[in-house]
Amino acid sequence: MTTEKQAAIAAIEEKAELVARVADQIWSFAELSLQEEQSADLYCQVLEQEGFTVERGISNIPTAFSASYGSGRPIIGLLAEYDALSGLSQKGGSLERQELVPGGCGHGCGHNLLGAGALAAALGVKAYLEATGAPGTVVLFGCPGEEGGAAKAFMARDGVWYGLDAALTWHPNDANEVLTGSSNACIQTQYHFTGVAAHAAGDPDRGRSALDAVELMNVGVQFLREHMSDRARVHYAITDAGGRSPNVVQPRASVLYMVRSDKVAEAVELQARVDDIARGAALMTGTSVEKKFIDGLAETVPNHALERVLYRNFEALGVPAHTAEELDFADGLAETYPGSDRVPGVGSDRDADYAERVRALREAAGRAMNDFLLPLYQGDAFEPGSTDVGDVSWQCPTAQIHVATWPNGCPGHSWQNVSCGATELGHKGAVHAGKVLAAAAIDLLTTPALLEEARAEFRRRTAAGYTCPIPADAVPTIAD
Repeated sequence: MTTEKQAAIAAIEEKAELVARVADQIWSFAELSLQEEQSADLYCQVLEQEGFTVERGISNIPTAFSASYGSGRPIIGLLAEYDALSGLSQKGGSLERQELVPGGCGHGCGHNLLGAGALAAALGVKAYLEATGAPGTVVLFGCPGEEGGAAKAFMARDGVWYGLDAALTWHPNDANEVLTGSSNACIQTQYHFTGVAAHAAGDPDRGRSALDAVELMNVGVQFLREHMSDRARVHYAITDAGGRSPNVVQPRASVLYMVRSDKVAEAVELQARVDDIARGAALMTGTSVEKKFIDGLAETVPNHALERVLYRNFEALGVPAHTAEELDFADGLAETYPGSDRVPGVGSDRDADYAERVRALREAAGRAMNDFLLPLYQGDAFEPGSTDVGDVSWQCPTAQIHVATWPNGCPGHSWQNVSCGATELGHKGAVHAGKVLAAAAIDLLTTPALLEEARAEFRRRTAAGYTCPIPADAVPTIAD
């Protein structure tokens, strides 16, 4: 830790109360994807007050923004998310399921913390640039709709990320680690079928069933499964079955499809085959079909050079420190779900020796919170889920960390996560994430060789070129 870097870390600590306050306000807003109006406005107000130049509505997405400070290169991007999930309203700091708003929304993925941690990092890098007068720019990007909307992918379609020298981000988790490996590409499309209503007994010949079309489409996709890559996945949900009267030939029906593959180019090809099946189902039933593109995103491209920069700074800064009361809360929460004894870490499922090292750290900790830094893992790793951080990683070197904000094995998208999000477990994790990201960003601003190493790896890994999964005429939207 250089003197300048220590000063930046101290500046973040001075703003810890602001970071926690922002996290709690976003937690209370709990706005769904692409509807984060209060959340985006709060970030923009705070960033303007802190001296950043803010641009709202980037890429024609009302709740997206950028906030920059400094001048010249390198340009380091920080990624903030702030959307919530439906049906997860929950009282903060509770050891039992307690809805605040019946059927309401909640931050089950910790995005209230994610955005606040990115804010903390931006404040730290700004403090460094301000104090030293060094060349370089930090840009905090407000990225809505990670849970459905994929704003980062729409920004990638506009080439936003090509302008960065590197991008850094983090995610709340049950472990402290540097993330590596890839993820699935994903495309979501909704199909609306329109038929003709008729009495199902008296005039069935005059009806054209939209629900039949949905069912035939689903059958067609089942047969497709034999003839697609074993790396691909296709999921669906019927979002409108046309009504609740079985004696009516349903004149409308809708189904939402999600097509995944570990390569975005393959996902795009598979999506075209699913589109053909939808058209065939409409032809078979005498109905019409309208396709509504929801979102699409690419797989993640890892960057080991950036991961090492993040890890060195994580090692130097350690992990968040917790009080006995906070650890007791985490222990109590761990009793409310199965799997609290799992071995954490992206590498633990891939490498038995690595898993044993992590298991030993878990046993030494002796508590539900993983108050230790996992060893750096840079082997093959794959997360079957999807994130639009992947599209960023196709346009500039990108890397991420996890910081523990809830106890070991805490299930994703759960009320337990929401409960932790408004506690000191969450606040401390967000502030600490900001410190690690800021320290790494300062290294990239001051050591050209680090960025060049990251760029060289990026060029090698992305030599095949980026296939954007977003059609040219698509606009960000959510499923009906």
